[in-house]
Amino acid sequence: MTIGILKEAEGENRVSALPEVVSQFVKMKVQVMVETGAGERAFASDQQYKDGGATIHSRQEVIQQADLVLSIMQPAGEGFKQNAIFMGVYQPLFHFNQMKEWASKGYTVFSLDTIPRTTRAQSMDVLSSQANIAGYKAVLLAATEYSRYFPMFMTAAGSITPAKVLILGAGVAGLQAIATSRRLGAVVEVFDTRPAVKEEVMSLGAKFVEVEGAADASKAGGYAVEQSEEFQQRQKQKIAESAAKADIIITTAQIPGKKAPILITKEMIAAMRSGSIIIDLASATGGNTDYTEDQKTVVVNNVSIIGNSNLASKQPSDASKMYGKNVLNFLKLIVDAEGNLNLNFDDDLVKGTCIVHNKEIVNDRVKALLS
Repeated sequence: MTIGILKEAEGENRVSALPEVVSQFVKMKVQVMVETGAGERAFASDQQYKDGGATIHSRQEVIQQADLVLSIMQPAGEGFKQNAIFMGVYQPLFHFNQMKEWASKGYTVFSLDTIPRTTRAQSMDVLSSQANIAGYKAVLLAATEYSRYFPMFMTAAGSITPAKVLILGAGVAGLQAIATSRRLGAVVEVFDTRPAVKEEVMSLGAKFVEVEGAADASKAGGYAVEQSEEFQQRQKQKIAESAAKADIIITTAQIPGKKAPILITKEMIAAMRSGSIIIDLASATGGNTDYTEDQKTVVVNNVSIIGNSNLASKQPSDASKMYGKNVLNFLKLIVDAEGNLNLNFDDDLVKGTCIVHNKEIVNDRVKALLS
């Protein structure tokens, strides 16, 4: 089998696998083709890929010859093999029409963002590995844009009070944002609809703000779930109180297959301190504020709302390293000892990650959206 690694579109700095992971692919008895310059934005040269056992080719050559195509974002181009396999992060619950088109062309599609979030899948969980980086980068971005210090300072010129950070959502990104904010000396408050995360939040030195009556999210794979109207009203009131005191707000709440919930309203933003910063990590699915625009900074009442769901791309070396390890661990499920493809759909991880196969949509949630 031949694995092809494509260069991502402009604006995406990561690559599906760095040379160190490619060398592991080669040990699995597969051939690896890499598009010229695929790793350059992640600081990996073509020569390093060659040293790892890969061959370097034009994009069209990779497209035409690869049996399995690795591309984090949706691969652009024409001329893929009729039975080609695509593997990446394709958000099929939003791009279900693209999945339908790929099915009509006979491709098999694995979208790693749909892998069941179980203990066994942790080493393959691209959402977690990339969210960890996003939470870290969100805090650093906020610290860069914020006009004041994060930590408390006692100086001869007077005292500087610490920044107050509000984090909405204590998933992987939120927990890393808590840890990074605390390292920088900020005072941190956290909202999450899952009471189970309270202990983790407090262990990192943050205050957990509780809102009673949340719907059970224990089976949502780490995502938020839709809440009752009564709960939303109580939540809104609590968030409004904390937002009015916050210097930095980092929002992370998303619901699979649906628009991100609005948690920071126009009224809340109007009551925020001038110069405050909001980093919205849910911008790709609509955002958690009334003003969020993906990949843009919007300034309202001197509050900067930065929408960016792809902050992992801003740290491409480590992001690519972790993503590639996730891919490697997943490939071990579908490549046999002789380097041949072996799709075992009795394996819950293989089945749960496959979106398209044999010209059909095989993922139940995507099928439901199309119907």
